[in-house]
Amino acid sequence: MSNAKKPISSLRWWIGGLLFASTVINYIDRQTLSLLAPYLRLQYHWTYSDYANLAIAFRVAYTIGQTVCGKLVDRVGTRRGLTITVIWYSLVSMCTSLARGLYSLATFRFLLGAGESANWPAATKAVSEWFPKQERALATALFDSGSSIGGAVAPFLVLVWIYPRWGWRPAFAVPSVLGFLWLIAWRWLYYPPEKHPRISPSEQAMIAADKEEPGQSHPQLATIPIRTLLKLPQTWGTIIAKTFTDPVFFFIAEWLPTYLVAKGIEPKHDVMGLWIPFIAADAGSFFAGWFSGFLIKRGMSLGRARKVPVIYGGIGMTVLILTIFATNPYVIAFLFSVVTFTYAGFTIIANTLPSDLFQSGSVATVSGLGGTGTGIGTIIAFKLVGYVSDARQVTGTHTFDPIMIALGIIPFIGMILTLLLIRNNEATERGLVRRI
Repeated sequence: MSNAKKPISSLRWWIGGLLFASTVINYIDRQTLSLLAPYLRLQYHWTYSDYANLAIAFRVAYTIGQTVCGKLVDRVGTRRGLTITVIWYSLVSMCTSLARGLYSLATFRFLLGAGESANWPAATKAVSEWFPKQERALATALFDSGSSIGGAVAPFLVLVWIYPRWGWRPAFAVPSVLGFLWLIAWRWLYYPPEKHPRISPSEQAMIAADKEEPGQSHPQLATIPIRTLLKLPQTWGTIIAKTFTDPVFFFIAEWLPTYLVAKGIEPKHDVMGLWIPFIAADAGSFFAGWFSGFLIKRGMSLGRARKVPVIYGGIGMTVLILTIFATNPYVIAFLFSVVTFTYAGFTIIANTLPSDLFQSGSVATVSGLGGTGTGIGTIIAFKLVGYVSDARQVTGTHTFDPIMIALGIIPFIGMILTLLLIRNNEATERGLVRRI
């Protein structure tokens, strides 16, 4: 009976919309602590290192969970995998309102990181299942832009609406309801394309045709063991692309309110400075996704079309260094916006590469390995940020200067390494990776 239902036109983009909504909710839940941090620091007398340890508690679980959950999603499937993890982190976010101090809050942040770690591997796997190569970067941009929208919405939801009225505990509990509402739509709409009761024959044929690999001398392996994946330069290229860039965005996402306070700017009175960089990241995501697809349609090879955003992303993120000379909130917002716009191009490609290079049975695993690399880099970065900023508090508005210089240089190094590692080689001919 279900097969007789009327097909949904462009069903893959409805799927993309659900992945976008999941990412928005994911980021609202995780952003709540960073937005409240300047006020909780005063209320509970935390040091910068105390806050860094809270952020690291999340990152430790997120780091481990990226690889574990990536493998889990490849094993149980995208539909079931995201169902389990969204239930998990929504419950944890709700329970965070029960925290009584630094250690209990760190425990809840650890559990939140474990649940939220599945979002990117699962969404990347869904994109590989549902979108042809000329649309994958744009589809990745769509779901990834949810992080920017979530980051932009969260200040209004948390700082403008909930916190001033009811305090910090409801600020954690109220947004968690969104995850349970999302699950209703997810369970109703998402199935693999070959089993979906509402997909049109033409869309199903298009998706199936794109998965064929003409001109490849060996059939590509559907599932590859992790130990084999880690021997491939392409795997390390995807890991480095994320490890050398994502910690910069996570610094902006989780430290920007604290950074603005160190610059003498009050976040509650300058909400624009908090959300404009996230909107710029959103624009950068869609531009990179569209531009890469446009270059493919104009005849550029897949590999070259993917590398263009990597190049302008690595160069553009060096602008972060200029923020050490700025104290005007609008100038700071502009500079951060340039960084997040160009970062978004780099990270969209980093998130698209697993679906470009690997079959569906390995996509979430490779994406998870990249997320684990990101987590390790972020933990190290946050620990150093806490230590350096505590040591330099007496310098006033220059507290974060060494940090900004380092964060501007590292993505440029990542750009060079990514360009060197992502290429066709013997592993391509053996069917371990797709031709790019």
